[in-house]
Amino acid sequence: MRKQFTASSLFLFFVLMLAMNACGDGETKEVKDIVVEPEQMNERVKTNINELLSRIENDGKADDSTKISRFSVVDAYYKQSGYKAVWSSDEQFLSLADSMLLFIQQAKLYGLFPNDYHYPVLKNIAARFAADTAAVGDRRDAALWSKADVLLTDAFFNIAAHLHVGRLKVDSTFMNPDSVLTDKFYQSNLNAVVNGKSITEVFHALEPTHEGYVELKVAAKQFIDSADFDKKYTYVSYPYKDSLAFVKSLMKRLQEEGMLSWQLEQVDSSQLKEALIKLQKKKELTVDGKFGVQVVRLLNNTDEEKFKRIAINLDRYKVLPPKMPERYIWVNLPAYKLELWDNDTLRIESKVVVGKPNTRTPLLTSRISDMVTYPQWTIPNSIIMKEIVPAMRRDPGYLAKKGYSLLTWEGEVVDPYSVDWTKYKKGIPYKVVQGSGDDNALGILKFNFPNKYSVYLHDTNQRYLFKNAKRALSHGCVRVQEWEKLTYYISALDSVNYEFDPTRVESDSIKVWLERKEKHVVKVKTKLPVYFRYFTAAGKEGKLIFFEDIYNEDKVAREAYFSTK
Repeated sequence: MRKQFTASSLFLFFVLMLAMNACGDGETKEVKDIVVEPEQMNERVKTNINELLSRIENDGKADDSTKISRFSVVDAYYKQSGYKAVWSSDEQFLSLADSMLLFIQQAKLYGLFPNDYHYPVLKNIAARFAADTAAVGDRRDAALWSKADVLLTDAFFNIAAHLHVGRLKVDSTFMNPDSVLTDKFYQSNLNAVVNGKSITEVFHALEPTHEGYVELKVAAKQFIDSADFDKKYTYVSYPYKDSLAFVKSLMKRLQEEGMLSWQLEQVDSSQLKEALIKLQKKKELTVDGKFGVQVVRLLNNTDEEKFKRIAINLDRYKVLPPKMPERYIWVNLPAYKLELWDNDTLRIESKVVVGKPNTRTPLLTSRISDMVTYPQWTIPNSIIMKEIVPAMRRDPGYLAKKGYSLLTWEGEVVDPYSVDWTKYKKGIPYKVVQGSGDDNALGILKFNFPNKYSVYLHDTNQRYLFKNAKRALSHGCVRVQEWEKLTYYISALDSVNYEFDPTRVESDSIKVWLERKEKHVVKVKTKLPVYFRYFTAAGKEGKLIFFEDIYNEDKVAREAYFSTK
């Protein structure tokens, strides 16, 4: 239950109501409570904090424009402490307040946005206090001290949450088990600061310890130190839903690049084409006068947009387990890369081919269950309906040309010419299988792991594709260039961990089966964890690296969470 108002606080509340009613333009005038006797300041700040929280409880704001992000935990914290100020005492900011303001100012180094933590308001208040050197004006205003205190507390809690679990909404499958934050989480961290721990020490302990996160932060600092965030550019959303809005934003962005005159209020198609040709020539792109992914990505490649991508990727680390397993397979889809980590040491690194944008590889977490030598490929229903059925309607001999067989679910061969392919819209009562062999799409080895998407890791009969820089080319499964190294690593691991298990399979046996082109299922004893993840920014030796946003995940996150930053 909130503390009851005193006579003086009721008077202050009455004055506030009069001020609000007298405000003809609908804006609330700033509440003031000037304290004449300095020794009364701390008690008056307590009273003002209580009253401010009461007002916020009604409309969610500390003033007309300052919204409190985590009111319930802010309110609970002050309630349990008797509304005592956290960040100031006797008309002075405590040192922890100075540290907090500095941290907010430098929030970009952590992938955070200072304005999310009341920075403009707090900066203004701090400047007003600093200017009142004689302590005869703002320093005597208990209401202003209370506002600063509540905003700093809200900022602290918001930063703590954003550093620990991030800002992105994620599927519960990937959620960090610590992502549900309790009042105890907030209170214990703020109490640690109040009791002497430094702000940076407390916040640092909340961050991920994943090596990729640390490397990206290091590289981000170098980028931020040299970036130009002052000049603002128009963001061009593509693919677009509103063609008029798209053309308007594209026109403005081309004006910012000096490709179109600022005197133009609208453009026709010939003017737009001419401007695009100028841009493409200047940036050494394919010159066709057309807009598309390449042009839009170039226009959006500003320092501000790069920083947003850094922020998004730092947040993606926050939904990983707090501690990664001892050994695991890590596939970063935009990087087209597989890594096998063993006790923080990179044992295997391999190029991969991942799903096309319209048949994308899913994000998932699983464990290797078995390996199959010379596997058959049972083609998924999605591919059957998108590709095979339309082809069979045109030519029933299509399956034979591709080396596929049409079978009943019991394994009996079906004549494709006997099937009326026109009547199937959602699925067929048969399975389409590609037999094992060197021409099989899965290559000569497949790694299975349980997942609802029916995807797996495998070799390929199109190994020349690993030479391509862009490798989003598959139907969704992941093709692994170094499949052989991965096979024998897993087999050797079982030999060590299950030395006396008679059912384990030796590496030599797998080699023999591959030489004989025999199909065998090798049950894996050491269930190696597998992570398919999506990171488009990384740090390497202090340098920032960006990968192509192949599935537009950055665009979706940017427009959902950071469009107004």
